[in-house]
Amino acid sequence: MFAVPVHSEIFAGNRAVGRIALAVRVAAGGSRRHRVHEQGALRIRFPNGPTSEALDAVILNTAGGMTGGDRFAIDINVGAGARLAVTTAAAEKVYRSLGPETGIDVTLNVGPGAALAWLPQETILFDRLRLRRSIAVDVARDAELTLAEGIVFGRSAMGETVLRGNFFDRWRVRTGGALVFAESLRLDGAIAEKLGQRAITGGSIAIASVLKYPADESNIAAVRALEQTFAGEVGVSAWNGLMLARLVALDGAALHRDLIGVLTALGTPLPRLWLN
Repeated sequence: MFAVPVHSEIFAGNRAVGRIALAVRVAAGGSRRHRVHEQGALRIRFPNGPTSEALDAVILNTAGGMTGGDRFAIDINVGAGARLAVTTAAAEKVYRSLGPETGIDVTLNVGPGAALAWLPQETILFDRLRLRRSIAVDVARDAELTLAEGIVFGRSAMGETVLRGNFFDRWRVRTGGALVFAESLRLDGAIAEKLGQRAITGGSIAIASVLKYPADESNIAAVRALEQTFAGEVGVSAWNGLMLARLVALDGAALHRDLIGVLTALGTPLPRLWLN
């Protein structure tokens, strides 16, 4: 007789799994794909031509979003002297979960003299989500890194509110193997109530962080020069060669505009998809 699958086995069998492993090296006068591995629902495409000095990469999720039990991993290695900019084809969406967590693990390695701009479009979270994300970065001391991540708690234009859920976000950044930035964010339970607190976002539903290495006071001055143009609140500081900007806005559209302003002030070329 055939065994009848239990509910948990059926559920697990229908979860999305995706993995990308990309290595970029300098060859033929520019940054070129050295190794590309795609698995499951994740794909990566390269829109610029073969004569470009820097390489652009666009990540696609063919699953159409993420939900409880899905597992995704992205591993990117930028070799010595190479230059890479990574974005996503659209804002990623994380839907409600019936119990299991959605897992996202991002590993970024930037070699000597290399440059990486990690610029995914904003992640939109839905009510009752359960998301655990980890971003681990290792940057050579003479490399360059721009890391921007935006989170939107529900689409206000659609009347959506994230009342409850669980969101855990862990960042670890190392330069030359030494830990220089560590942060963990946890929002669980009554998320809307917590976001309403003045010490958190004061009712705003869109947040972002932009980390730049190397950086100094001139980068702070460039961002602060735009303070009268921001739709939301933007705070910026620099220490030990790092710069970190925090953004809070009333909705995703305002956050996107402010992110464009911050990245432009930092001299970061914007992906064309950001401007559509």
